[in-house]
Amino acid sequence: MVSPKIAPSMLSSDFANLAAEAKRMVDLGANWLHMDIMDGHFVPNLTIGAPVIESLRKHTNAYLDCHLMVTNPMDYVEQMGKAGASGFTFHIEVAQENWQELVRKIKSAGMRPGVALNPGTPVEQVYPLVEGATPVEMVLVMTVEPGFGGQMFMPNMMDKVQTLRQKYPTLDIEVDGGLGPSTIDAAAAAGANCIVAGSSVFGAPQPGDVITLLRESVEKASSPTT
Repeated sequence: MVSPKIAPSMLSSDFANLAAEAKRMVDLGANWLHMDIMDGHFVPNLTIGAPVIESLRKHTNAYLDCHLMVTNPMDYVEQMGKAGASGFTFHIEVAQENWQELVRKIKSAGMRPGVALNPGTPVEQVYPLVEGATPVEMVLVMTVEPGFGGQMFMPNMMDKVQTLRQKYPTLDIEVDGGLGPSTIDAAAAAGANCIVAGSSVFGAPQPGDVITLLRESVEKASSPTT
């Protein structure tokens, strides 16, 4: 059975107080902290890089779940590993030719490899990465178009999640985009266990209640029926 991992998206946090925001999320029950690295090329936005990860690492022992929305992920492996990233998730759309070498480098740098796919990318494209000699350890199904926060959840992406869960019962499957109290049950029922949530957590009057709700939905969906 896969365990729930709730990962508040720090893109929605107060960047002027990133260390304090990270501590607040962990204290409220977050399992991971989701870090969006965008290069302004693969996606239009430009966000953070290794220097911010390195700075934050000095203030937290939390699992830093780094999502690389970049055109050349290979260029980031060494610097992200040295900065203290815990997970390194790259996009299948930019790594189809050298993914085996990329995964090996990620693991050698002490990080956990994952692969992400955009809404328009067929789920079958990630199968070789999950089943390879050096496999990825997580698949991230984007439930919005990557690059911007605050978008609406795409419920039709749950077909991909369900397909992955049926094919790989013990795989960590992450969903990112529009997750919150109104959409978590659909994601959990499809088989997602790693939940990225930004504005629904940071914009809530009681963020800890939202984190708890997300976790309980995943736990309920993954529990064997009696």
